[in-house]
Amino acid sequence: MIKISKQDYKKIVDHAVAQLPNEACGLIAGKTDGADKRIEKVYLLTNTDQSREHFSLDPKEQLAAIKDMRSLGYIPLGNWHSHPETPSRPSEEDKRLAYDKNASYLILSLMERENPVLNSFHIEGTDAKKEELIIEDRSEIE
Repeated sequence: MIKISKQDYKKIVDHAVAQLPNEACGLIAGKTDGADKRIEKVYLLTNTDQSREHFSLDPKEQLAAIKDMRSLGYIPLGNWHSHPETPSRPSEEDKRLAYDKNASYLILSLMERENPVLNSFHIEGTDAKKEELIIEDRSEIE
């Protein structure tokens, strides 16, 4: 299971919409409790490919994000990217480029702009399994 706050979900959606027609991307960081993950911070990175069909994270921004995660006591949990015109599921390229079997891969579909769909996946080789994703209102919790 992976949990994200409504605020971080909105941050991802807003950034992805602003990057249209291209894919947007970034990293997620937080804490784990056994198999459960809790996203504490979302990083909005530059898609250096500037493409509507694939993305590459900016290496300098990626390194800065990792340093920031460490300074906050968080661990890298995975990455996120948008699909401007296709469903929220891993493409063949997404599967091929998923090198970290411990990572969560969040995919935001903007096919229906008024109803964005965010899903999380565990990917190993050509096998992609949907993870339970909970979008929570943390203002009630904290």
